[in-house]
Amino acid sequence: MIKATFSLLLVLAITSTYAQKGRLDLESVSKKHAIASFQEFYDLLSLTNDAHFPNDIEKNVVWCEAAFAKRGFSTLRLKTAAAPLLLAERTVKNPSKTVLIYLQIDGQPVNPAAWEQEDPWKPVLKEKDAQGNWKIISYDNLFMTVNPEWRIFARATSDAKGPAMAFLASLDALKELKTEPNFNIKVIMDFEEELGSPNLPAAVINYKKELAADMLIIFDGPRHISNQPTLSFGARGICEITLTTFGPRVPVHSGNYGNYTPNPALRLAQLLGSMKDDRGVVTLPGFYDGVILTEEEKKILQQVPDDENEIKKFLGIAAPDQVGHNFQESLQYPSLNIRGLNALYVGEKARTLIPANATAEIDIRLVPSSNPQRLIDLVRKHVENQGFYIVSNEPTEEERMKYPKIAAMRSSISYGAFQTPFDSDCGKWLSKAMIKAFGKAPIKIRTAGGSIPISPFVITLGLPAVAVPTVNPDNNQHAENENIRVGNYMEAVKTFLAILTEKI
Repeated sequence: MIKATFSLLLVLAITSTYAQKGRLDLESVSKKHAIASFQEFYDLLSLTNDAHFPNDIEKNVVWCEAAFAKRGFSTLRLKTAAAPLLLAERTVKNPSKTVLIYLQIDGQPVNPAAWEQEDPWKPVLKEKDAQGNWKIISYDNLFMTVNPEWRIFARATSDAKGPAMAFLASLDALKELKTEPNFNIKVIMDFEEELGSPNLPAAVINYKKELAADMLIIFDGPRHISNQPTLSFGARGICEITLTTFGPRVPVHSGNYGNYTPNPALRLAQLLGSMKDDRGVVTLPGFYDGVILTEEEKKILQQVPDDENEIKKFLGIAAPDQVGHNFQESLQYPSLNIRGLNALYVGEKARTLIPANATAEIDIRLVPSSNPQRLIDLVRKHVENQGFYIVSNEPTEEERMKYPKIAAMRSSISYGAFQTPFDSDCGKWLSKAMIKAFGKAPIKIRTAGGSIPISPFVITLGLPAVAVPTVNPDNNQHAENENIRVGNYMEAVKTFLAILTEKI
């Protein structure tokens, strides 16, 4: 009995030693190639990537073709009505599976004047001074002793050229290890994600054979707010509504016509205010229909190590909306968000006018049980119930004279939600890879808050999908001064290398 126990302990010790050595090998080789990739990362970030400008996107496509070709991939442009998708493929002998990897390359538009640097597409390295302010230091520091708390500031650093470059660096590290994955790799690069990937659904249908795979992993998104290794097994979808209310034909003087001419900005504010109660709960009847959280699902959500006080502190709020009992529960419901308002002028440009119209941009985040068209129809019905006559564009003169309250409503559906079980083959494989990389199980998110255009792959191709987010949660994505923490970038390289070396 004692001998058997000793043998078991010896086996466990040897296994632990090999596991630790494996992590050290991953750590050292991934760090080496992360550092070596910083110049290539600089070059990629220097390419303007607003999808509204096709010529700029073409430069990004060409760059990606060269980068993947250099690493032994064949590439194929998948033609769409606008920017192409780019498919890169590398095969191995006797593959067990084929893994499709999704990368986003385009970025949000920028307002250069709002950035604290010369140019949002000219990357700068920054560190915090004694007062906690970010100060620019030489980018060359990245090729010497690296501080993980430094940050690289530029558009698309985190969303999502950082993960793309980290994946390329992990391929370089894989080559040094003189090994190959036991699966074929297909990489699909999206150059219109920030536009809602309008051409992706049709492309997935048209190129079904080329995109065929056994599973999909998404290298995009921020980690859990604790910045610990994370896997995300679902994401909300999104649809959009533009709502415009109308007043006088042209802006008129508020002194001459105030108390007589209806103000469309006020009417829009009242209309929007009627869509939610004081708790932040959507008041449209049936908006949350179909969302049922079982006690087992609630227990799974409670396993996410959220610190609600830290989340509120991070957001700068005293109390959250009351759609769910906690942060994770709130993400399981569809949301209605006012993402932009416009009427006339504010600040120094403010003038004593009654605006001619007022516009709100609304997004509705979808969950798997959501029917986007049904939710859009609920908004339309609510607007009508508030006494508005709905038009598609500008009202005609006849409509202006006939209807006291007029609103224009336009809508679009970008993509749906998806959700993959934790115990799926893809989920188990990625969990093992993360344990190999970090020595502990990752945080598992049932549904992430952001939306990514994955539903065409899930629905059309029937693929289970899991996201591997790696960037720092406070990266300012979509906003000015977007950044990536250097430590997160380096850990992204290690994460992707662990996945490439984990057998399926």
